This record gives sequence, C-alpha cells and structure tokens, in this order.
Amino acid sequence: MEQAADSRKVTVLVVEDEALVRLSAVALAEDHGFCVHEAADAEQAIAILESCPEIRIVLTDIQMVGKMNGLELAAYAHRRWPPLKFIIVSGEVAPSPQDMPEGSRFFAKPYDASAVGRALCSMV
Repeated sequence: MEQAADSRKVTVLVVEDEALVRLSAVALAEDHGFCVHEAADAEQAIAILESCPEIRIVLTDIQMVGKMNGLELAAYAHRRWPPLKFIIVSGEVAPSPQDMPEGSRFFAKPYDASAVGRALCSMV
C-alpha cells in the first residue's frame, strides 16, 4: 500500500452521509497514513473545518442529506480555505471539471480504493 512520505502529518476530512461508506473511506485514508476527521453532512464538515485548521484534504460525496451537497461544500470550503484540496465521489453524478475546485479529483462509486489512496497521497 502506497503511503506518502509526509501523510502522517496531513489531516483528511471525510464527508459522507452513509455510515458504512464513511467508515470505509476513513479506514482507507488511515491505511495510507493520514490523520482523519469525519462528518455526516456538509454543515458538520464546515464546523470541523472551522475548528481544525490542520485539515488539508476533503474527501466528500456529492449526494448528502442537509442543506448543501458535496459540490456546494467543496465550492464554499475552497472560497473560505483556498489551500484545501478535494476528492469528490458519487455513485450518481459525474460533475464536469468546471463544477469542482481547481485541482480536485473525481471518482465514481463504487470507486477503486487503491486509486483513491494514490490520489490522496499525490495531494500531499
């Protein structure tokens, strides 16, 4: 399993409303050596981002319960915290590159865990 040289110093926020999928994504990031926070929706994610300035990467689903979807979360977070990097996933929607913050990566669900792991490591 690939692990970025500095991944243990990098914190990832996983945003996913489906608990089992979120658990799997958290385990994936941890297996690649990242520190991980998790949120069940965009509102919770924003609260975590506000209180945890060490977060560098956000892995978010697009379709989520709540007032804001994952693309809206990514756009908001990118405006507020420009250095953040994003991995966006969805089983239903394939966004165009202009719908995502610059430098974001998209993976269709079910995604290849090794490909997402490599993408995380490449963002360090």
